[in-house]
Amino acid sequence: MYNPLLHKQLNELLDKSSIAIASNDRGFYTRFIANIYSIEAIYLQLYGNHKTGKESFIPLLTTIIQAYKLRSEALKKRDNSKTHDWFLSNEIVGMSLYVDRFAGSLQDMPSRLAYLEELGVNFLHLMPLFQSPANESDGGYAVSNFRVIDAKFGTIEQLQNLQKTLQEKGMYLMLDIVLNHTSQQHEWAMAAKAGDKHFQDFYYCYDDRNLPNAFEATMPEIFPESAPGSFTYNHEMQKWVMTVFHNYQWDLNFTNPAVLIAMLDTIYFYANLGVDILRIDAPAFIWKQLGTACQNLPEAHQLLRLIKLCVEIATPGMALLGEAIVAPKEIMKYFGTGAFTAKECDVAYNATHMALQWDALATGNVMVMLAAQQDILQKPLGTTWITYTRCHDDIGLGYEDSMISNAGFNAYEHRMFLKEYYAGTYPNSPATGALFGVNPKTQDARISGTLASLCGLEKALLKNDSLATQLAIKKVLLMQAHSIFLGGIPMLFYGDEVGYTNDYSYLQDGGKSYDNRWMHRPIIDWDKQAKRLVAGSVEQQVFTATKQLLTLRKALPAIADKKNIEWLHPHNIHVAGYKRSSESQTIFCLYNFNGSPAFLTWYAFKEKYAGVTTLFDHYSKTNYTVGRDDEFFILDGYGFYILEVLIN
Repeated sequence: MYNPLLHKQLNELLDKSSIAIASNDRGFYTRFIANIYSIEAIYLQLYGNHKTGKESFIPLLTTIIQAYKLRSEALKKRDNSKTHDWFLSNEIVGMSLYVDRFAGSLQDMPSRLAYLEELGVNFLHLMPLFQSPANESDGGYAVSNFRVIDAKFGTIEQLQNLQKTLQEKGMYLMLDIVLNHTSQQHEWAMAAKAGDKHFQDFYYCYDDRNLPNAFEATMPEIFPESAPGSFTYNHEMQKWVMTVFHNYQWDLNFTNPAVLIAMLDTIYFYANLGVDILRIDAPAFIWKQLGTACQNLPEAHQLLRLIKLCVEIATPGMALLGEAIVAPKEIMKYFGTGAFTAKECDVAYNATHMALQWDALATGNVMVMLAAQQDILQKPLGTTWITYTRCHDDIGLGYEDSMISNAGFNAYEHRMFLKEYYAGTYPNSPATGALFGVNPKTQDARISGTLASLCGLEKALLKNDSLATQLAIKKVLLMQAHSIFLGGIPMLFYGDEVGYTNDYSYLQDGGKSYDNRWMHRPIIDWDKQAKRLVAGSVEQQVFTATKQLLTLRKALPAIADKKNIEWLHPHNIHVAGYKRSSESQTIFCLYNFNGSPAFLTWYAFKEKYAGVTTLFDHYSKTNYTVGRDDEFFILDGYGFYILEVLIN
């Protein structure tokens, strides 16, 4: 609804800022007008009753204007060149990596881009780069300075040089921002420790245990083994401070509008470095309220919508990713609901499906995977997933018990089997992994290990078993193919493209030895990478096949994420299949999660595409003639097929 007073305030601010409404700044002005009323409404819902809420609104608007003024002409031009849904393209392929463990430093990264281009990667997710204390970094997610690159990676100038090189090559960049907390060594926390009340209000600080106890009565523990509880006593302040993740990570208090403004300014700092997608770490936790789990609260979504509106005005070429690793029904909410559908986060991790792939691989049964699709398919048009088989984090089994029960399994026994299977303790399991975050009360746990080790390659190589090695490679490629063609931006995890097995060197590092997730965060050996050129080597087999899959993805317009996926009915419990369609193309993707050949009735295709007679497998370059309903398409053990319908 039009608000003349608000419009007057905005025009006065723009006049003071020398924004030229009718010339080059016209787009900024119209975006501001389009969004400002929603910004005001959400802001007042969150902060209308705060003691400084009303007086903080104009500084919020000023922050937006200043961010636009600081944006380079090159980035403004890039903003204008992007469509609103550029991230839905089938031509975008990502890799997530640690700069120091992959290349050595930011200075060395540009020299490694040719390797990524050879593979087919054109989108880089650089794991946390900003300053964090040694031995208290949480892999870079305990940030002590949001604007200074940690010395072990390089400098901000080297990051800017890398971004410029990426842009020249038509490549994209994603960086992380940690909204939920800072390091206890951040300047705000240091000021709070020194007694500054203004900065103590940036965190949740309490004089005694009364409110901390009340909070903890309903807050689940995130790391029950290494960091039990959600509060830590700080002797310098003589106060209890909320530390949901680790005791050195202080939770920011977003009920204070000054925190919102400070962190929005930080978001804009990243945007103006040239970030294409900003990965918001742990958004589920950013709003806390007594009597709740302090996760996935409505106010957290309101905050994200407010941030999205502000980003659209000043830095519209940057998309937002919400790293919400929660149940499917909760993940959907991070894309926005109601009037804000597809207007909250642009991208989210398809964490549920990632875990379901591992479920299917262990059991050889896809019924749990299929039971989850009704929820996953609710993702709105105009948003997309990050699809992946591995990332820097553990594998959580975060799908609901009802999905397991609907597939005919006992939920508790099923989860116990999966944990034992991937930890390698189940009889005859080929996997080599480890349990992470074991809760001694509930026995809940997650799984660590590289893609290759969890697929059996580590054990196969140790035994010098060539048949088991080939079987493990087939599993690796099955898993990668399934995520690459599923829909969304496929995100490889560095090292997986050449079959890295677990790296146990972390055990000799005091800052990492307590966290077994470092076993799947390898230090790249470039002599090993060179083996991708040695015919018949494991590295060559995995790299060449992965490259082929990525090249194929880019050539198939039906794989663009236009909400165009339709799952095949389960005619065989071992086979997962889906249809992807565009105006010019129909693709059937099939995956056999069992080690033996699987038989799929030809009717499965006819059921989804009437009149289909011929299919062409883009991976094997083979034509198939569709048979009668009582005949079968036979899938190799752990085989996959990317089948295009040929029109006669």
